[in-house]
Amino acid sequence: MKTKTMKIQTPKYLAFASVITLFLAACGGSQTPAGNPGAAQPPASYPVFTIEAKDATLNSDYPATLQGEQNIEIRPKVDGFVEAIYVDEGSVVKKGQLLFKLNAPQYQQDVNNAAAAINSAEAEVNSAQLLVNKTKPLVDKDIISHYELESDQFALNTKKASLAQARTSLANAKTNLGYTTITSPVNGVIGTLPYKVGSLVTSATTNPLTTVSNIGKVYAYFSLNEKQLLEFSRTVKGSTIKEKIANTPAVSLILSDGSNYPDQGKVETIGGLIDTETGSASFRAAFPNPVGLLRSGSSANVRIPQLVKGGILVPQRSAYELQGKHFVYVVDNTDKVKSVEVQIMDLTAGQYYVVTGGLKIGDKVVYDGNSSLKDAAQIKPEVMTADKVYQDLN
Repeated sequence: MKTKTMKIQTPKYLAFASVITLFLAACGGSQTPAGNPGAAQPPASYPVFTIEAKDATLNSDYPATLQGEQNIEIRPKVDGFVEAIYVDEGSVVKKGQLLFKLNAPQYQQDVNNAAAAINSAEAEVNSAQLLVNKTKPLVDKDIISHYELESDQFALNTKKASLAQARTSLANAKTNLGYTTITSPVNGVIGTLPYKVGSLVTSATTNPLTTVSNIGKVYAYFSLNEKQLLEFSRTVKGSTIKEKIANTPAVSLILSDGSNYPDQGKVETIGGLIDTETGSASFRAAFPNPVGLLRSGSSANVRIPQLVKGGILVPQRSAYELQGKHFVYVVDNTDKVKSVEVQIMDLTAGQYYVVTGGLKIGDKVVYDGNSSLKDAAQIKPEVMTADKVYQDLN
């Protein structure tokens, strides 16, 4: 009976096992492609933009030293004690305003002596004139010789010369006395006051009494090296230095705290020689200073703009550098990328390179993600609008 029973059940078990096997095979077969590492992967997505012609302003900054239009040292021309100081450091003064008074009584005495000498000389001239007047009629009547008249006339001329000399001495004495009162030669701002009331000062004193800086207009002095000077000469229109200065755009001033000075300036002069020690040429730009914000001796940066019209600009994040060269990934019509070397200007437009070679208008460039790309890689472009790409362009 057992043997018979086994023969009856064996086909049922085999059929059930076959069904299970086929089910598992079907399930396993449907999972195999997804788990196959060699199966084709979909291309990765990368942001891509199209090159357009853009205008931009490139800024070159040069360290500069500021100087007033006039920086005049006020020095005493005579010896004396400082009797009074009528201004304070930093005061704004006008031309002719009283600054100092020196106590030097010897110059008043010189004036008095010179005045007395004039009185004496005038008396001697009058006396000599009387003698001539007395001698002349006698000579005319041949009572005395002509020699006497000539002698008296020579004496009169001598007395007149002495009178003229006395008058000159008085003028000099008054001039020296005038030097004891010191006024401002120009409009400006008072510098430091190293000498106080009671200090003895002379014409040979090392330090000046003060410095008056005329800062109604301020000059910014800066330099360009030979390479920068050549670039300046090539980019600014004009066949002469005068024409190039006239065509130089208005320049800006960046103050020491990084802020922009509100008034623009103008390049006025360019040095004709290159300093052999520094290898640079000197420039001077003038800036108006109506409120006196700029002071002599301050430091700042002169910013010279350079306008690029219809240029090819590429975000710096779209390029990568290799052995001193710059590359971008260009996308072709089949959505494959190719590494292309580009030539760029030394100056940048903020966060954008200005491309001078290697790209053209209409090329499609990968915006970001260069580190994960290789030549001939297939990508899925995600188109970026120009407004988004160049949103940081000034």
